[in-house]
Amino acid sequence: MKLYDHFRSTASYRVRIALGLKGLAYERVALNLRDGAQRTTEYRAINPQGLIPLLLDGEKAIAQSLAIIEYLEETHPQPALLPSSALERARVRSMALAVACDMHPLNNLRVLDFLRGPLGLEEPKVTGTWYGHWIAQGFAGLEQEARRWSADGRHMFGASVSLADVCIVPQMYNANRFQCDVTPYPTLRGICAYLEQLPAFAAAVPDALSGGEPLR
Repeated sequence: MKLYDHFRSTASYRVRIALGLKGLAYERVALNLRDGAQRTTEYRAINPQGLIPLLLDGEKAIAQSLAIIEYLEETHPQPALLPSSALERARVRSMALAVACDMHPLNNLRVLDFLRGPLGLEEPKVTGTWYGHWIAQGFAGLEQEARRWSADGRHMFGASVSLADVCIVPQMYNANRFQCDVTPYPTLRGICAYLEQLPAFAAAVPDALSGGEPLR
């Protein structure tokens, strides 16, 4: 397997965690997002969306982080990242999608650069007001759901690692990186503190991969 990513890409971070949890070996291909490497003709030939991450499994190319993780779940079902019952799977997916669809897209690099550039917003309004607003909007609901569905206070749902955990840790990492106020979310903070110590999560953290790559 080959994973095209950037060390601070939230979506790539999710896939790295999932690959680690599944115990799958892969080659990492780091793309410099600031230089537009994801928009080159060569890269678009294998991923017309021009986004990362992209997973190559032999000749098979899969884009979009949740699609990649679901592919890994189906092709390498153990350890399972989704519960056994339809209702429980739906609840886990609901929490994962709250991050991947409602929070992250509003705060990814493309959006922040558009706010800074064409819209001319000053940096405090971009990384403070804007970013912090959407973190608060998303975390407020997830805090309540985690209190309801976590069985041990260490996982978003039940008592084992799920797709919801794979999504929440990168989002909490970004919230802390942009100095958002996460004190109102003690359940989420406690869950992330536990998960971040697990080998698959620790190995995927951006700070462990940065090397000489650009910081944004």
